Amino acid sequence: MATWSIAQLEYNNDADRGVVIAHWRVTEVDGDYTASSYGTQSFTPDASADGYVAFDDLTEDMVIGWVKDSMDYAEMEAGLTANIEAQKAPATLAGMPWATEEVA
Repeated sequence: MATWSIAQLEYNNDADRGVVIAHWRVTEVDGDYTASSYGTQSFTPDASADGYVAFDDLTEDMVIGWVKDSMDYAEMEAGLTANIEAQKAPATLAGMPWATEEVA
């Protein structure tokens, strides 16, 4: 299962402090295998909009919801799962026939 987090928020330097960029990370772990992705999502804040939330009232879950609503997050998570599967069964290996062990 993928875990989402917000690494940083950039916001306007005014009374409303509307969020303009969210820096996000998504990570999936399967045993010893890990895959992650990091990105940013831009927003155009409008303090007069219905449902606007003041900066001090934001939660990480709320901002993660904004990020997910702005992308195909299922595709992002599927890519992480595929990355882990590729780590488990790599397409190529490295080694030398005279060495005593293979290098992954």
